[in-house]
Amino acid sequence: MTFRLILLCVVSSMAAASVGCISTPQGKHFGVPGVRDTVISRYERPLDQVLNSAREVLSRTGTLTGDDVVNNAVSAKINNRSVWVTVAEVEPLVTEVKVRVRSSRGTADQAMAAEIDKQIALGLVVTP
Repeated sequence: MTFRLILLCVVSSMAAASVGCISTPQGKHFGVPGVRDTVISRYERPLDQVLNSAREVLSRTGTLTGDDVVNNAVSAKINNRSVWVTVAEVEPLVTEVKVRVRSSRGTADQAMAAEIDKQIALGLVVTP
């Protein structure tokens, strides 16, 4: 009986501890789950152009912390917030961009995600 009670406490503790995990393109980080932190957009541009625009925007507004060429993901720190941009090709000329922003406390910042997404789009307008 005591063993079952201890086992129940251990299992419930593990379940409670894993609730605050969010997944990022580079791995798992602690955060507040259940809040919307991602802005998703699609552009009629090749993947390379969109990825270069994302790199340029993140390097101009903050500090690049990672550039994953295999998964087409770029991460940066902007104003003590972690920013992850993932680019994926949906069709040959249609590219999907996901911008995720979290603060150092793990809360979402959707306004900054929308601003970064808008800057990426403006960078695509300038790019021929």
